[in-house]
Amino acid sequence: MRAFICGLKGLTLDADERAFLREASPWGVILFRRNVESREQVARLTDEARGALGRCAPVLVDQEGGRVQRLTAPNWRAYPSAARFEAAGATAAVAERLAWLGARLMAHDLREVGIDVDCLPVLDVPAEGSHAVISDRAYSADPARAAKLGRAAAEGLMAGGVAPVMKHIPGHGRARADSHLELPVVEASRAELEAVDFPPFAANADLPMAMSAHVVYTAIDPTAPGTQSKTVVNDVIRGLIGFDGLLMTDDLSMKALTGSFRERAERAIAAGCDIVLHCNGDLAEATPVAEGAPLLAGKSLARAEKALDCVRAVEPFDVAAGLAEFGAAMGVVA
Repeated sequence: MRAFICGLKGLTLDADERAFLREASPWGVILFRRNVESREQVARLTDEARGALGRCAPVLVDQEGGRVQRLTAPNWRAYPSAARFEAAGATAAVAERLAWLGARLMAHDLREVGIDVDCLPVLDVPAEGSHAVISDRAYSADPARAAKLGRAAAEGLMAGGVAPVMKHIPGHGRARADSHLELPVVEASRAELEAVDFPPFAANADLPMAMSAHVVYTAIDPTAPGTQSKTVVNDVIRGLIGFDGLLMTDDLSMKALTGSFRERAERAIAAGCDIVLHCNGDLAEATPVAEGAPLLAGKSLARAEKALDCVRAVEPFDVAAGLAEFGAAMGVVA
């Protein structure tokens, strides 16, 4: 089992993908809209992937609500973006209840089709003038509110047997560029970062998984994006923030990173990331990523095993009652 997660090409596995999964043995796979057609089809695909891997591997998805929702209408409910919870709650407690409830309902949807890891909550704190890539995907511009709303969402997922992945540690909210397209450079002082960007992650440092940011923080390490920076990973993420869970990279195919795909993977692992992520399903890229990813072992293996503890049990939940409550407040319908 290797320290990487890969995307899949389409609605079903072809022979090349089956062989790749069997031979490369990624820790898990991640689904996107290109992999989603219907409930029955997604359930078959998750079974196929696990069958090819020969184990009950984690299946990930980015199901945030709003602009980032891979399982969409008409087969799944449309969920609101993270920013709407703060606006909808008459009190902080009501907003947190709604964030929990939305995530709990999403967990129910995901578990039905064999998905057990959701890349949520987004704990980035959007700054004025930053790129719209985060914007309403974030819970609040107030770090304390973002921390509590994100925690509520994470707890909702875990109650439904789905492991959360907080992102994008240690913070993408100040970025003035989209890391999918270019490398963002954040020039805020360390004091500013420690006051605003890092606290939501520190408050949730006990969560099982986190996804790194492909962002350069000049006050911390001007030479490398966080994903590939030993200083960012060791001093900030593991040290100051105190996160000791499973650290995965954001997608290695994003244009923020340079070098060959093997080099991208090797640099991230050398910096201290536990697992590398490659999303687009292109085996010509995924193969060198796999070659650059080591066998999952030591602390990284222990973190990976612990990260999945919360997927093994689903707490009792009245879906109909939960949907009625959520729908009344947020406008989501069955």
